[in-house]
Amino acid sequence: MKPLIEITTVPIQIEMKTTNAKLEYARGTAEMEITRDSGDLQIKSRPIKVNIDTFEARNSLSPTLARYLEQNAQKGHQAAYEATATYARQGQLLLKTQVGEELVTQFAEDAMMKDVKTNVGLDFIPKVGAEITWDPGELNIRYDMEKLAIDWNIGGGSFEFTPGDIEFTVTQRPDVVIKYLGGPIYVPPSADPNYEAMDVWA
Repeated sequence: MKPLIEITTVPIQIEMKTTNAKLEYARGTAEMEITRDSGDLQIKSRPIKVNIDTFEARNSLSPTLARYLEQNAQKGHQAAYEATATYARQGQLLLKTQVGEELVTQFAEDAMMKDVKTNVGLDFIPKVGAEITWDPGELNIRYDMEKLAIDWNIGGGSFEFTPGDIEFTVTQRPDVVIKYLGGPIYVPPSADPNYEAMDVWA
């Protein structure tokens, strides 16, 4: 006789989905700024300066009143000194015991030579030259080199970490299937159309 009941079990089905962990780096931005300063050249020159002082030269030609008086005063002093020396020299000669013709002749010659020396009228003008001085020239050169400046502005990068993930999904629940393989059961058994009575003898 075959079994009347068939029992079947349905196992559970689980779907597992995993996501790996990720580490992402976001690059920073970089900016560069360039500034340029042009060079500069400055040249300052001062030529030589010549100073010509003709005051003394002009005074020797046409002296001022103050200088004229000063020059005449000097000439007066010089004449007085020369006259004193002449009279002193002549006095020494006169102290000699014999005064003769030679002494008189010598006095006359001295007086004549003095007049010749003082009254010749020859003179060089201007008596002094111009006084010349100078200030040296000057040359200043200033040069500033060209300047180039570079500024970097770098933004910091960032890291982003995404952790891993495990996802479980139950696609089929566990189950037990009981299947009856026999035919219908009649109560009472005599209700079965195919019922056959069985004789039971005691």
